[in-house]
Amino acid sequence: MALMLLTTAVVLGVVSVLRVHSPRWPRFALSQLHRNLALLALAFGCVHVLTSVIDSFVPITVADAFVPFAGSYKPFWLALGTIGADLMLAVLITTALRRRLGFQAWRSVHMLSYGCWGASVVHSIGIGSDARSAIWAVMIVAACIGAVGGAVVQRTASTSTP
Repeated sequence: MALMLLTTAVVLGVVSVLRVHSPRWPRFALSQLHRNLALLALAFGCVHVLTSVIDSFVPITVADAFVPFAGSYKPFWLALGTIGADLMLAVLITTALRRRLGFQAWRSVHMLSYGCWGASVVHSIGIGSDARSAIWAVMIVAACIGAVGGAVVQRTASTSTP
């Protein structure tokens, strides 16, 4: 669920740059939805980390959740999740400080959202218990990749058109 929420927030962020709006759906509503979905993705990500640390099925510690490559359980795949979480925190913290940072600094850090999303997708494929075996999980990951890929293609196509 965290990946789907993060994907939706990324897609809305990409779409909002295109200045898409209508009389029924003003830009500020899109912006608020983007922000709220990103916060909800953070909340679900926190629940994911907390339950992973509490659950004794796999040996994951609190340090493993914040320090990449610190864990002994599937270190590469776990590190990708940690990197995704760290990038998400950087983006959300700088968004909270946007007025103090200035637009360019904020935008530079905000571009890390793509890295956060990418690391999270690969993390879910590599370490997820259902990600490679259950058809529904494969379809969700494929839909997430397709949604962000389509939004990025639309964004790049609209910026390169004269």
